Amino acid sequence: MEDSFQPCDITVLCGGISAEREVSLKSGAGVAAALTRKGHRVFTADIGPDNLSALNHRPCDLVFPVLHGEFGEDGGLQTILESRGIPFVGSTAAASRLAMDKQAAKTVLHRAGIPTPAWQVVGRGDFTPAWEPAGIGFPCIIKPASEGSSVACKICHSAQEARDHLADTLGRYSTMLIEAYIQGPELTVGILDGKALPIIEIRPKTQFYDYQAKYIRDDTEYNFQIDLPQEILRRTAAAAIQTYSQVGARHLARVDVMVSLREQAPYVLEINTLPGFTGHSLLPKAAAHSGLDFDSLCHRLAQMAVRDRI
Repeated sequence: MEDSFQPCDITVLCGGISAEREVSLKSGAGVAAALTRKGHRVFTADIGPDNLSALNHRPCDLVFPVLHGEFGEDGGLQTILESRGIPFVGSTAAASRLAMDKQAAKTVLHRAGIPTPAWQVVGRGDFTPAWEPAGIGFPCIIKPASEGSSVACKICHSAQEARDHLADTLGRYSTMLIEAYIQGPELTVGILDGKALPIIEIRPKTQFYDYQAKYIRDDTEYNFQIDLPQEILRRTAAAAIQTYSQVGARHLARVDVMVSLREQAPYVLEINTLPGFTGHSLLPKAAAHSGLDFDSLCHRLAQMAVRDRI
């Protein structure tokens, strides 16, 4: 299939308006270089809801969004691309909106019987000086309900620590998600065209896999040799694929999972429908481990966009 795929005019979109802008710019540059090496004609551009001029560039056979967070990953851009009939890499607008809304996505997982940590959400109007999480306990994880890359994410060990973090973040994010903390290894499963890539165990030197560990520090360990029973790994991959299916994702995604050592069971944290493409990024690492190098990965995703044009 790859040999018969003719070079295309591809618009790579990166940057955007979210807190993950710098990561997106690095990812976009990497994708554009990879597609160019594969013989495609590439136009790279920044984009935002108030500047859609990049979508008017011609010729354009398909768009490869390498955007994260608000507008780029939450269905905003995808809605525009669908309305214009432009083929693009990644999930549809509906799936993107669902995956970006952590509460809505977790509700779908819960209804489908996919294990996910207990959670609740707190909006600006819900927060009081006496607030405490209901039925979750400590430690807990508090993070924005619609952000990625662990932006503003914190492990809280007491009610006061949780209240302090909410007071600090609710002014910037309208809704925060409070989630039970699962004690055990953190795994991530890349999904490519509906199939699981090799599972990666993440071992950060920081308290957890935060923004610094993901994109800045070079001491995070990524292991493919995972000291867990094969049955747990099998269940982890199955839960990731089921999550991808339930959300309605397509082409690519990354599903983050915590394994409870006490229960010997995987718990799905979230799904990312536009994972990063930097040197630290996990889906490209998993693809490379399976024998698909970075350039071929980008090329294959472009193929999928043409194949699945809406």
